[in-house]
Amino acid sequence: MYTADAHHPNAALETKLQGIYTLRGDGTKVDLGFRPPFLELLQKLGNPHTKLPPVVHVAGTNGKGSVIAMLRAILEAAGYNVHTYTSPHLIKFNERITLSGRHITDEALDSLLDDVLAVNGDGPVTFFEITSALAFTAFSRNPADICLLETGLGGRLDCTNVIEHPLATIITRIGYDHMEFLGDTIEKIAAEKAGIMKAGAPCIIAPQEYEALIPFFTAKAKDASCPLLIADPVQGRPSALSGPHQIDNAATVLTVIPTLQQAGFEIDEEAIATGLRKVRWPARLQKLERPDLPAGAELWIDGGHNESAAKVLAAQAAQWQSTDQKPLHLVIGMMTTKDIDAFLAPLLPYAAAITCTAVPGESKAQTPETLAEHIKNLCSVPVFTEPDPQSALTAALTENTRILITGSLYLAGHYLALFSK
Repeated sequence: MYTADAHHPNAALETKLQGIYTLRGDGTKVDLGFRPPFLELLQKLGNPHTKLPPVVHVAGTNGKGSVIAMLRAILEAAGYNVHTYTSPHLIKFNERITLSGRHITDEALDSLLDDVLAVNGDGPVTFFEITSALAFTAFSRNPADICLLETGLGGRLDCTNVIEHPLATIITRIGYDHMEFLGDTIEKIAAEKAGIMKAGAPCIIAPQEYEALIPFFTAKAKDASCPLLIADPVQGRPSALSGPHQIDNAATVLTVIPTLQQAGFEIDEEAIATGLRKVRWPARLQKLERPDLPAGAELWIDGGHNESAAKVLAAQAAQWQSTDQKPLHLVIGMMTTKDIDAFLAPLLPYAAAITCTAVPGESKAQTPETLAEHIKNLCSVPVFTEPDPQSALTAALTENTRILITGSLYLAGHYLALFSK
């Protein structure tokens, strides 16, 4: 958990969120197990996770949110009401829970927090256990046609994996992230993600960077008595989301559609085309159109923070470079828990300059100075520091320059909040 997880423009809600943010269960930093206090809380709430509409459960390292956003857009275009649970949020907590396509209101969130905390009493639960129980309760009390759930961390022992009979599961691209919890090899990480496979429920595997994972997942699916479907990137379609990697995400979504159709969901080609055209997922290679940009300048923002994300950003940078000679200026802020070298290595060949800045309010963020000193040892391009995101953007924005803000979803969220004022 990061400090930004508890930020909220509603002061009363922020106080409550800060209260659950401090929860650490039995004292460990992160516990991926189905801990008795969490299961007891669900039982006291009437086991809301057993009273949900059909569930599509999504795990993976990168692309989970984009896949859910595409799938939601297609289902809504087909006329269905969709609940979603995703994390983290960009600007405020409400984004994590959508009820029939709308972010949960402050009033509903406030009331549910009171209900869940009252039922929990002094139970030693964690932030994510509370928020997951809250989401399940919200979904169980509000009718919808389908529910799309994103794992928080891993899959096998993630809080969301209490769903015993999903309609389908999806595993997006696997990469190196959260290795301190999930394991130090790609197979160990993949094994945790594969833990969401359930007997009889089709599992859709996204196109993978590491090809050896396909036979790995095939074996896991066999062990789980789980039908396996491998998405073919050739079947991907362009969508409103930018970047070549979104073709793979679209291919993944298209591969799950027949399973939904077989379950009775009427999704035709028009709904698919409309959904992919209208899908929105902020801060994922998002181009920001602003009237105050200097002549010829472009502003892009992406919350990527691991090696896999950097590789897809580098692929986009290569496309940009082949299209025009506009220099790429990176504006970067990163958490101390992330691998700076692994993230920057794919991007540095395309960077003309880099500005390091702070992630406001985050004690776990790299200081601009520390980040810059590290980066200077990796490259020969100019590296600057600015104390805050606003000054970093002001300094970087010049005529005929392409700015890419990246390195942290929390930094991306801060910028989006800044731009919305």
